[in-house]
Amino acid sequence: MTTSLTSELRDRAFRWIADDPDDDSRVELQNILARAMGGEAGAAAELADRMAGPLEFGTAGLRGPVRAGPNGMNVAVVTRTTAGVAAWLASQGHAGGVVVVGRDARHGSEAFASAAAEVLTAAGFAVKTLPGPLPTPVLAFAVPALGAVAGIQITASHNPPADNGYKLYDASGGQIVPPSDGQIERAIEAAPPAISVPREPGAEVLGDELLNAYLAKVALLPRGPEREVKVAATALHGVGADTLRAAFERAGFGDLHLVPEQATPDPDFPTVAFPNPEEPGATDLLLTLASEVDADLAIALDPDADRCALGVRERDGSWRMLRGDETGVLLGWHILSTVDSADPLVATTIVSSSMLGEVAKEFGARYAETLTGFKWLVRAGEGLVFAYEEALGLCVNPGFVRDKDGIAAAVLAAALTASLRAVGRGPLDILDELSVKHGVHVTDQVSLRVTDLSVRERLMAGLRATPPSALGGTDVTMEDLLPDADVLRLIGEGLRVVIRPSGTEPKLKAYLQVKQPVAGDLTEARAAADARLSALRTDIESLLV
Repeated sequence: MTTSLTSELRDRAFRWIADDPDDDSRVELQNILARAMGGEAGAAAELADRMAGPLEFGTAGLRGPVRAGPNGMNVAVVTRTTAGVAAWLASQGHAGGVVVVGRDARHGSEAFASAAAEVLTAAGFAVKTLPGPLPTPVLAFAVPALGAVAGIQITASHNPPADNGYKLYDASGGQIVPPSDGQIERAIEAAPPAISVPREPGAEVLGDELLNAYLAKVALLPRGPEREVKVAATALHGVGADTLRAAFERAGFGDLHLVPEQATPDPDFPTVAFPNPEEPGATDLLLTLASEVDADLAIALDPDADRCALGVRERDGSWRMLRGDETGVLLGWHILSTVDSADPLVATTIVSSSMLGEVAKEFGARYAETLTGFKWLVRAGEGLVFAYEEALGLCVNPGFVRDKDGIAAAVLAAALTASLRAVGRGPLDILDELSVKHGVHVTDQVSLRVTDLSVRERLMAGLRATPPSALGGTDVTMEDLLPDADVLRLIGEGLRVVIRPSGTEPKLKAYLQVKQPVAGDLTEARAAADARLSALRTDIESLLV
């Protein structure tokens, strides 16, 4: 089907161009409009896509491709978004308060952060900006540390190179939750055209004091005296390398080897197809380096360093990355075995492995499951000492960062590995012991990437109308989490599947778990669990078509 250039689409594009304060974006959209008016094939469809916005402001803020038009990340969109945020903050009684603005090193990040800071300054807020591209957890730390009423981080985390985003933290230091997102979206809709939004320079650029305060807190995380450990690490072309190096030095870990090709920020992410440690091939250079330097541990940060993946050496000497659930359970066990809290709480999400609950029970600790996202995890309850989500999100320091923190998690992982190394053991030994004690928990994920979001709606509706009665040879029952969340949960004996649309990517995701008791040999139990998981995956893949 060919999209034609209607007068309505043409006029909307003209209005947007006239209201765009950025010269480059105006020229970009003018060129597309001119091609569409000249009848060039595909130009009208591209223009329609650019004008199909605005980007939805959800609980993860904004995220989209860097391009001109309301359906993209650009100065005009950031300007109107920030005007809406400023109006919302004023409506909540925070007029004139401190707002911290940070950014990563993606395409457009510097210009977007500058625009946000200038809009807030003109609106009467005391704006403080981070001194350069820094990890997202540093911004999350800054909000409570500076008594700010909000924090804004310009980042698209581990999205493809073409994307950027806008993440908002409230006065608690956590990401916003409903109904704030809806209130902000309505305030953005009411904002004037971007060219009419006042902007004023004058934000305070923070010095090194804030980062040093964050690093000082991170340095206190290791629970024991052992520091002898060799670590290979990568920043995946993001902003985490310098902060990770500084954090390791402050904490006393001196044997850190960074993948040189990926240590410098590069918004094109040239050595990886997707800058996400979970993606196949993303950690190949890291694992090669780990083998070459004979490391004890491998660490991969995502581009804004809020996520952390761990790699370990197998019994045969080969290297592999741990799954997010393995890392979460491992660090959760470490924290519970060393925590000095009288009544600790650990938390994970409904799509993560349930083994953390078994480990918490072993230590007499409280355990909570929340909906997906750290905006919910950090609000799991009083006494929270650890939270994780299977997508490599780890919060080992909720006392001073109410979000996932890849830098802090990396330091604690090094400390755990050093303490195990001192007694001739490694992370896999702990995971084996936990499996014997609590049963083998194996997890997997099936993701369907779509270009048309209506496909996700159709599949979810079909599952609700006709749920499967059995999966992987096991009878299952379905639980629908609507209206709290667009989530379906299928449960059977030793089996669980959670299906939901992604909140940040055009995907429908299914999270699989099989639990297999260990009656005798651990290897046999793992083989049985893997076989069940394979059968379950086959059935789920046939459902998501």
